[in-house]
Amino acid sequence: MPITDTLQKAWDSADESMKSGEPEKALEILRSEAWDACDNNMQKARTLRYAGDAGTMIGEMDTAGQKRHWQKAHKNYRDALNLDPKDKETRRNMNKLASMMDEKAISLGAGMQLFDEGNPTPLGLVAMLVAGMLLLVSFKVISDWLDDTENPTVTLEISYMPSGSTERTTAFIEIELYEEDAPMHVENFLLLAEESRYDFTIFHRIIDGFMIQGGDFENRDGSGGYTGKWFGYCDGKQFDSSNNRYSPETCDQSRWTLPDEADNGRLHVPGVLAMAKTSAPNTGSSQFYIVPEDSTPSHLDGIHTVFGMVVSGLDHVTAISEVDTPNSTEDPNDGNGDTPFNEVRLVRVTVND
Repeated sequence: MPITDTLQKAWDSADESMKSGEPEKALEILRSEAWDACDNNMQKARTLRYAGDAGTMIGEMDTAGQKRHWQKAHKNYRDALNLDPKDKETRRNMNKLASMMDEKAISLGAGMQLFDEGNPTPLGLVAMLVAGMLLLVSFKVISDWLDDTENPTVTLEISYMPSGSTERTTAFIEIELYEEDAPMHVENFLLLAEESRYDFTIFHRIIDGFMIQGGDFENRDGSGGYTGKWFGYCDGKQFDSSNNRYSPETCDQSRWTLPDEADNGRLHVPGVLAMAKTSAPNTGSSQFYIVPEDSTPSHLDGIHTVFGMVVSGLDHVTAISEVDTPNSTEDPNDGNGDTPFNEVRLVRVTVND
């Protein structure tokens, strides 16, 4: 299949951006323009290769975030090879990056290699050092020394039809999760994402100038969902009517919820990811919402737990918040409701390496 002018132009623009030392701009072009213009796996693979090239360059420029950038770049190369295994340039670039990561003792994100042909790798040396130190100091000290404060990130792939358009757009929205400020909410979200519970669900409630809400993997209408594991709460309560403490055995899984962490100091500013729940405390489970650029719902501060922030793709969140719903149109024949006329699909949530 021939390459469309739109795709070629996007590739060329990304290439020019990288040549002029603007890899982040190149990455945005690849995400927002090139990916949507791909018609087959080979074109997607080439786009992912360019994304890997851009990520490699960003890692060289941003030494503080080098590990994160290079691991994402390596994942893009791997994904490209899954789509087009015969692409020699992708494999060559991936191997070059792997060599650079090895020099910096950065794992590839696909497991930890401690020995190579009988000799310890840099990571292996670190592991042996840690083992020796465990004989000398307490576990608490070692845990503090090894603590990696870098927050986990996830990428949401969303398919939607912008208002006034007749064609669907694919958006990639990257979110940083506040693990220290809302540990249980982040753990729950990651568990559900890793179990693919969010994949192929929808954003069932969208209100322009407020937020977009999804995460009901059970009923897809806002009435369902539950936590990824038992957090000690059953429909927001720890004890039943007889004052017996609930357990995973006495509370049906469909009623599992988690405790609020809304007093963590995080406020509802544009771009935040927060937990949806009922008006009762401790009733959050799987449903979440994202605040667009033109919204600051401060009345939710201290009530709904904020546990993440969009770091890339907020413009798509805003565009999604503006899609047509019965309540957003002036035609009385459209009825009522905040469910979009055209499904806003959460294709998948990827936990980044």
